[in-house]
Amino acid sequence: MRRQDLSENSLTLEAIAIASLAILDAEGPDALSFRRVGAALGTSHTTVYRHCGSLDGLLDICVDHLATELPQLDPDLPWATSTEARFVALYDLLNAHPALVALRRERPWLGPRVLERLVEPALQANRKAGLTPEQSIRAYRQMYLFTLGCSVFVDHTDTARAARLVRTALAGLDREDYPALTSDVEVIVAGASDHAVFYQGLRHLIDATMAELPAPA
Repeated sequence: MRRQDLSENSLTLEAIAIASLAILDAEGPDALSFRRVGAALGTSHTTVYRHCGSLDGLLDICVDHLATELPQLDPDLPWATSTEARFVALYDLLNAHPALVALRRERPWLGPRVLERLVEPALQANRKAGLTPEQSIRAYRQMYLFTLGCSVFVDHTDTARAARLVRTALAGLDREDYPALTSDVEVIVAGASDHAVFYQGLRHLIDATMAELPAPA
């Protein structure tokens, strides 16, 4: 990664986010530290720390930077079309930065740009489609948590490794105790890092929510 030389006064949150994401994407979650980010930017780790306040603050800055990559969808699109596009874009973004997702773990994604580019437009679209406030929040949470789970718990970065780990785990099972798992090994292995699981599951959630929409007048 090319080194920048920034003074404390010229150091920006965007520069910190870009440098941090470059480290995470290239070397994984264990490589991120204030010293590494400071070295990449040509400044001290204490200067970076003063801008972030904590490691969680650094991760928040990275998440909010990435949120600018989420699409700004036409509010007049059909609800199902915009909802699918919104969460597919989030899924793609999360999969592009697995190390950041691993470090964030259970922390909510609630930075100002995330709220602006994801949460607010999703809730506005839900309400415009006719969902009640309770239905709107529930639908958003279901799709958000499903998207996050499909990114966090599925290894899309090394599909061969993911398949190998699943096959190894299943190979040690007793056929009498685990007849379903041992008889369908190749099917299970094939789905270990299959994106289709996400796309199909999202469509099911969208279809289930559409069934709650009021009938056209």
